[in-house]
Amino acid sequence: MARPRIVIVGAGFAGYHCARKLARLARGRADILLLNPTDYFLYLPLLPEVAASGLEPRRIAVSIPGTIGGDVRLVLGTATGVDLDGRRVDFTDPEGGKGELRYDRLVLAAGSVNKLLPIPGVAEHAHGFRGIFEALYLRDHITRQVELADATDDREERAARLTFVVVGAGYTGTEVAAHGALFTRDLVARHPRLADDAVRWLLLDLADRVLPELDQRLSRTADRVLRERDIDVRTGTSVKEATYEGVHLSDGGFVPTRTLMWCVGVRPDPLVADLGLPTNKGRLVVDEFLGVPGRPEVLACGDAAAVPDLTRPGEITAMTAQHASRQGRLAAHNIAASYGRGKPRPYKHHDLGFVVDLGGVQAAADPLGVPLGGPMAKAVTAGYHLAAMPGNRVRTAADWALNSVLQRETVQLGLVRAPAVPLDTTTPGVRTM
Repeated sequence: MARPRIVIVGAGFAGYHCARKLARLARGRADILLLNPTDYFLYLPLLPEVAASGLEPRRIAVSIPGTIGGDVRLVLGTATGVDLDGRRVDFTDPEGGKGELRYDRLVLAAGSVNKLLPIPGVAEHAHGFRGIFEALYLRDHITRQVELADATDDREERAARLTFVVVGAGYTGTEVAAHGALFTRDLVARHPRLADDAVRWLLLDLADRVLPELDQRLSRTADRVLRERDIDVRTGTSVKEATYEGVHLSDGGFVPTRTLMWCVGVRPDPLVADLGLPTNKGRLVVDEFLGVPGRPEVLACGDAAAVPDLTRPGEITAMTAQHASRQGRLAAHNIAASYGRGKPRPYKHHDLGFVVDLGGVQAAADPLGVPLGGPMAKAVTAGYHLAAMPGNRVRTAADWALNSVLQRETVQLGLVRAPAVPLDTTTPGVRTM
């Protein structure tokens, strides 16, 4: 009999861990193809450190061929459509070529993209934070704003360039603001002309507190650290309109700025909607075994899938790296079970806790439900990330050690300009991650 062909779409947390485990389970008895636009798995939780010049981007870009093994064939490309009846995935490769992948089993782990809201000017003037492109752009952009502020004698222009607005006080927005405030402090220290000028960071969210999805004790810890760094945390407030000169706020105020970072959340990749299958909150409906009803050959996991949360009946699992990683591994197990290796298992996972890196020696964490803050939480956070990263651990730890004794590097590299990081990365002809 011909070996079964298994196609995995996406190499985020779900797809990467699915491919890695499936390679071990299959042991050469199946053809495993992993479709992804890049040859690396991106460890997203450390992206804010890249933006703040704390880590080099290669530290969080883990080689897929170097860590998964030879039983998985990487196919560089972006999925453009799925023919469910024909069992075919169509894709476009990085040079614009068209291709197709036939499958016996399909794992949809396409992930998510920036959540867009119909707010005037946001799509034109804001930038998301979903990949290395955005992190490198933000690093250069912040550095450039400080240097341009130093170069001008116009007090109003200087104030606008030294004002940075982050919308969304969830994980990403909170960490971007926390790391960014330390980054600009170091930048300004190298420009004596700016000694008397205030650097403003604003963190906005319509929720009534930062990190609204976490325990209130972690929220209070993060809020305290942010305010100690003079970050203007405004809850119950968001952007009503964005312009080149600044942002109009929902409370009627106007903030002159040249920097607007959009961290309000994510939505499933548009590939999910194009399938024409039932969805829940935009995510593909699956059962507790990650199977798509009526399509026994198709599984879905991670941000693309509405996986029932068996620990909270009636709810679906959150869009987090913890869930995505574990669902990816379970998808691999259940595919192997469909070929007679073991029995299928339902997805049931209790959170082990959360970590939020706030830069410097500050963090908020609740391992196994124990709330921590300060250096102890920082140690737990660093240990968690090193354990969760599938590669580059020594280099990442070395960067952290060097950062504790050396000044961070703050030069512009000029590798990414604004047109390369539009907020809507799903527009035809626009780079996708």
